[in-house]
Amino acid sequence: MSLRSKISEMQLDILKEIGNIGAGHAATSLSTMLNKKIDMKVPSVRIVSFDEMIEITGGAEAIVAGVFLRIEGDAPGSMFFLLPVGQAEKYIQQLLGDHSITLHNPHENELGLSVLQELGNILAGSYLTSLSDFTGLSMHPSVPALGIDMAGAVVGSGLMEVSRAGDYAILIDTVVKEDVAPSNLEGVKAHFYLMPDPDSFSIIFTALGVEHDG
Repeated sequence: MSLRSKISEMQLDILKEIGNIGAGHAATSLSTMLNKKIDMKVPSVRIVSFDEMIEITGGAEAIVAGVFLRIEGDAPGSMFFLLPVGQAEKYIQQLLGDHSITLHNPHENELGLSVLQELGNILAGSYLTSLSDFTGLSMHPSVPALGIDMAGAVVGSGLMEVSRAGDYAILIDTVVKEDVAPSNLEGVKAHFYLMPDPDSFSIIFTALGVEHDG
């Protein structure tokens, strides 16, 4: 039986609630950093395969802005924060209030890249703190690495740092926008992937009360 077939809607709801708690902490941190009220929500959490992860991002050749980190502690793994470049630019422009910022020449936009990297860092730290509080596991992120490249290359280069990758990832959909923005204004949509190492999946899901046989 596959991992996906073992996990119920209730258990996915638990992961979603953990994600929303983490998003709340991240929004508070971002609001302080940018001196403006930021709202962040997690509309859905899914279990996806590695191939689906690439396709959801737009395909292996889609150009994305990606933040990669390693998870250290009781349940090691990898985390990816992936945004299509257009969405990344929109996010940076909204948060900095500067619509001239682009990522076509990243070397000329160090401030924008720094904000994007810090977003990945804040999100990772907030989500892992939330997951740690809920499961009792010690989990903390490494220093994030930022890359702008094809999705397949960004994900592949990150997974090369580990000896073997799991078959599945936990996809945490994330929407970020200014809290004062009109309700009909779409926020910036991003995909946040938690990819536990194979042995870590059983550790995490056992802590969440889900039996896992590999």
